[in-house]
This record gives sequence, C-alpha cells and structure tokens, in this order.
Amino acid sequence: MPKKAKPTGNGKEEGSVPCKQVKIEAAGGPSSILNFESPSDLFESLISPIKTETFFREFWEKKPLLIQRDDPAVATYYRSLFRLSDLKSLCSRGMFYGRDINVCRCVNGKKKVLNKDGKVHFLQLRKDFDQKRATIQFHQPQRFKDELWRIQEKLECYFGSLVGSNVYITPAGSQGLPPHYDDVEVFILQLEGEKHWCLYHPTVPLAREYSVEAEDRIGRPTHEFTLKPGDLLYFPRGTIHQADTPPGLAHSTHVTISTYQNNSWGDFLLDTMSGLVFDTAKEDLEFRAGIPRQLLLQVEATAVATRLSGFLRTLADRLEGTKELLSADMKKDFVMNRLPPYHMGDGSEFSTPGGQLPRLDSTVRLQFKDHTILTVGLHQDQSDETQEKMIYIYHSLKNRRETHMMGNEETESHGLRFPLSHMDALKQIWGHPAVSVKNLKLPTDEEKENLVLSLWTECLIQVV
Repeated sequence: MPKKAKPTGNGKEEGSVPCKQVKIEAAGGPSSILNFESPSDLFESLISPIKTETFFREFWEKKPLLIQRDDPAVATYYRSLFRLSDLKSLCSRGMFYGRDINVCRCVNGKKKVLNKDGKVHFLQLRKDFDQKRATIQFHQPQRFKDELWRIQEKLECYFGSLVGSNVYITPAGSQGLPPHYDDVEVFILQLEGEKHWCLYHPTVPLAREYSVEAEDRIGRPTHEFTLKPGDLLYFPRGTIHQADTPPGLAHSTHVTISTYQNNSWGDFLLDTMSGLVFDTAKEDLEFRAGIPRQLLLQVEATAVATRLSGFLRTLADRLEGTKELLSADMKKDFVMNRLPPYHMGDGSEFSTPGGQLPRLDSTVRLQFKDHTILTVGLHQDQSDETQEKMIYIYHSLKNRRETHMMGNEETESHGLRFPLSHMDALKQIWGHPAVSVKNLKLPTDEEKENLVLSLWTECLIQVV
C-alpha cells in the first residue's frame, strides 16, 4: 500500500494496542475452508480459530487481529478468489479507469494516480504494472467473481450492513498507497504473494471519513508483519496503515473486505429522530407552537438552547416506551444497495413466484428472511397531502449484482406497503417457522388471503 515504514526490529508488538497473532496449526487441527451453511457459520469460519464471541468482545472496533495460517488448502482457496491473471478476461468485458480500475503508486509519501482515460486495455495495464511498478486497484470484484459474491452476500446478512471489497495487486518492491486510515471495518485476505504491513495508533479512533496521514505524524508502527496466502488481518476503522510488496519476490494480491460505513449510533439517531419528532408533535402542543419571531435571523441561539434541551428530555421520555421506530433512510438504503441472494443460474427464481398458491387453509413460511426488512415509515397521500404511518417491506431479491457498491449507479427499491393494522399478522409470519393463514391476526378472511398473496407474489413466502 504506502511508503515503507522503519521496522520495529523483529516485528514484535509494541504500544498499548496489541495485535493478537494466531497460528492456525497451533489451534489443535487443520483449518477448514469457509462454511456457507449460515451467515454466522460463514463468519466464524472466516476468522477461525478465533471464536465469534471472543472477536466481538476483544477486537471489534477495539484493536487489530492477525491470523496467520499455514494450510495449503486455505492458501489455494484464497488464491482462487482473485488472481492477477483474472484481469485479462475482465478487461475484455469492458472495464473503465476510475470506475472499475485505478492505477497508482506511492511516491514520496503521496498517492500518484496513473490512470489513462476511458476503457482499460490489458496490455497497457500490464505495462504500467511491470514498468512503472504501479499498483492495480480493482473496485468491487464481487460484481464479477462468484465466490466473492457468495462470501459478501453472507456477510451482509451477518452484519446487517453493506459489505464492499477492493482487490490490490502490487509488484515486488513497490507500494500503492501512502499511510492512511479508513471509515470502515477492514478484513484483509492475502491471496497471492506476500505483503509487508505496518499499523499505527489511530489519530481518530472509529473515524467517520478517509484521510491520508503524513509520515511525520504517525510515529513508529505498533505492529509490523508480513501476510502470506491464506492469512487474514482485521483492523477497526481509523487504524492508520500502509503496506508494500517486499523486493525480490513475486507480486502481491490481497482483497480488502469492508463494512460498517456510516453505521454508528450517531447515524441511527439521525435516521430515527425525525420520525420520533413527527410522532411527538402530533400529541404534544408545545412541539407545534411556533418558534420565536426572527429566531432564524439571530447569529446566536444561546437563549433557545434551554428550550431545546427540554424538548429533548420529552423525546427521551417518549422513546422509553416506543416499540416502532420510524427509519427515514438507513434500512431502505441498505436493502436497496445490497447484493441479491447468491444463486446459480439467471436468478429467475426471484422474479416469478413458484410453488402452490396460498389460500385461507394454507400454512406458509417466510423465505429469504435475511434479505428482507420490515419497517414503519411515513406515507404521504398525494390527494390531500396528509401523512400517515405505513408498514414497508423491502427486499433485495431483484437487486442487480453488477451495480453493487458502485455509488452513482441507479438503484430502485423492491417491496410492499401495508396499513399499520397488519403489523401483528406480519410479526406472526416473521416470528414463526410456519403459520396458518386462517390464524393470522386480521379481522377478515379476505385480508388474510390478500396479505399472503401479496407476499407470495414477491417470492417472500411459500406454502408448506
């Protein structure tokens, strides 16, 4: 990645943020390849032999974790995720500089971008790689590599947050990026060759934005090590890091899998506060009273702070008894932009419902629960401009893998809307392995049948 830091001797850890190093063979047996039975199984196999409870108690958002594996089977599997040789066929599919691929190199502590204009041609890309010692950064390879799609789809289910990735391919004796920190939780999987890493104390713990850090600000590394194929490294957002490919060796390829961007309590508070204020203002006269005249023209609003703090106390009291929080954007944004379920074939099973049509005497069960979000939101009636609470069900079954995590690519939401009176019936379906349609908590048989038919049409339930 960045400019090589001064070594800390033999690579021993120093400082107050220990980076636990785990040797797989010391854990009492050979490691297993990833387990895709469930999202939790996948994550546990990814960080094996560390247990999930240990990881979240000791490392998540706290300190780095280094897992060094000496297992040829794992190394072979990791190599299959992405190779330098994959770029030739990918470029033939129409890759573009900036959107799909960046070419860069760290020069005197700064990132030098070597992108050409327009479409990427493999021969030119390989020339810059060989002659200019440039790093190739491939954006969101899960759009094209099935096994990365499979991994990241399960991780999105596990974290309940978007999971992106980038591949970095760096020639021997070179570095792509200067020292920097990110606004995401990072998992590094070493795929080909070796990569020398230096980690440093965060200047902004749990950072909310990306930033380059000058060499003279970061001090000595807290951790220094070399990753080999099959190794895994985790570090929290805000961790300053840089990495280079040692000279005299083959090129290095690693994939950075990242998650939890803009997924903090602060983000969630901003997302739900508007709905809480809306609900409270309908019932509390003080919230509906006008603000003082010319308040918006004042330079200072010190006198208003006391009044606002009183409103916040009222909101806090109301929040204690709230069961349904109105999510403005976070839930919808997640489900609109995440990966569709991993599948073989053309995905037609998600566009047309299959199996028996649900009737009043049917028993149904929810499917694709990990890809479905049920939330309460505000719906505005276009005829009279009134707003009312509605239940929204969003799903990612029809999302396009090709646009995943591509930012400005257009996406659309898929799902259903129901009256708030349907909440108990929907909770029955969401909360039980199977439920009888006639036992749904709705007043009429017609409403029961219409509800399950709507869900079946969206491929969200099946008759059992």
